[in-house]
Amino acid sequence: MSTAINPYAAPKAAVEDFSADPEADAVRRAHINHEASIKSIGILYYLTAALMLAGTVTALFSAWTTSRNVLGMVAILALFGLLSALFFVIGRGLRTLKPWARVPTTVLASLGLLGFPVGTLLNAYILWLIHSKKGKLILSPEYAAIVEATPDVKYRTSLLVWIILGVVVIALLVFLVPLLSR
Repeated sequence: MSTAINPYAAPKAAVEDFSADPEADAVRRAHINHEASIKSIGILYYLTAALMLAGTVTALFSAWTTSRNVLGMVAILALFGLLSALFFVIGRGLRTLKPWARVPTTVLASLGLLGFPVGTLLNAYILWLIHSKKGKLILSPEYAAIVEATPDVKYRTSLLVWIILGVVVIALLVFLVPLLSR
């Protein structure tokens, strides 16, 4: 009889799902949906920054070729470039759940309330996300410690959301491609 150990054998010890801090794990799981919503607002700010930057660069080239009041146009476009950078920085702060991101997000979302009706609804939702009880906790240093203590807790997007997103993207392509090809 051989006493050799099989290196390919399954472990014989009982392995349990173990979290270093069960209280932090429970808090993170209770707030993970709200956390994901705040991070998605950060993605929306990234998108806004990219679109503003693309529009700024396009307008700059347009002003350069028409050579009408280039200095005034460059000043306005520099302002839009700075706004684009601001949106990017705030988006980064929201994506990384930095506490300082709450104040500039509040200012921009308050201004966005003027964009009736869609801007009003979207920015009211943003204000609710960051100023609700859960939002205040998520954008706090205490929650950052919870996130660091629970790296194994991840948000999972449901299959239904992926299907709805796919349908929306396909619908946009179906309607926008004919409009852009004219």
